[in-house]
Amino acid sequence: MPATRLFERAVVRVAPQAPGEDAGAFLQGLLTNDVTGPLPVYAGLLTPQGKTLFDLIVWPGAPGELLLDCEAATADELVRRLSLYRLRRQLRIERDDTVTVHWAPHTGDGGASDPRLASLGERWLAPASSDDEPADKAWHAHRLSLGVPEGRAELGDVLWLETNAAELNGVSFTKGCYVGQENTARMNWRQKVNRRLIVVPLDHSDEQRRKAVYPELGLAVDHLRTESIDAALLPEWMGVETD
Repeated sequence: MPATRLFERAVVRVAPQAPGEDAGAFLQGLLTNDVTGPLPVYAGLLTPQGKTLFDLIVWPGAPGELLLDCEAATADELVRRLSLYRLRRQLRIERDDTVTVHWAPHTGDGGASDPRLASLGERWLAPASSDDEPADKAWHAHRLSLGVPEGRAELGDVLWLETNAAELNGVSFTKGCYVGQENTARMNWRQKVNRRLIVVPLDHSDEQRRKAVYPELGLAVDHLRTESIDAALLPEWMGVETD
């Protein structure tokens, strides 16, 4: 049986607990992307200033439910944060360890193409099984080889558009308000994304600008001013001009 499960990912279920309640309506006012249309989508939950708290992939669940594919290490924190916004809404927000996240580096086997970038491969959700084999190391290497940042260590406290979220289909500029929307929309309108997260060879990394380092892969993730980025290090999907 091929190794496909991402043990470093977890699923948070947002489910209605009363007639008329809907997880999509709740999350639409919180997340950066439109969760009322086709799913899965990539999205972020931001601070009011537009900095990244969590990045996640939103999947459909049972009618009225949504499933959030997120970092396992921050899943409980995500539950607590969403619960703060719930107020009097009758929604159940909880980590669901009976559902697991799976990945394959290719597409065409019945999973959904990663909503960020087709070359990331395909993902799917499945019931937990004792036969699941970990694919985390392979996923990690594949993702970084394509220059795609992910997770708290790499994205945390960075403005959402500086994480390359627009290029990775992680934001809707037409859906209306969400937490952090004002600053995010202003940056887009003014074309003022002055810094970027870039995956770079370790020997090209600036320690003062480094967010994460992976010696075993010879790579690092740096938060660089756009004018200081070597164009040769930009992934093809980014399409960003540097000075």
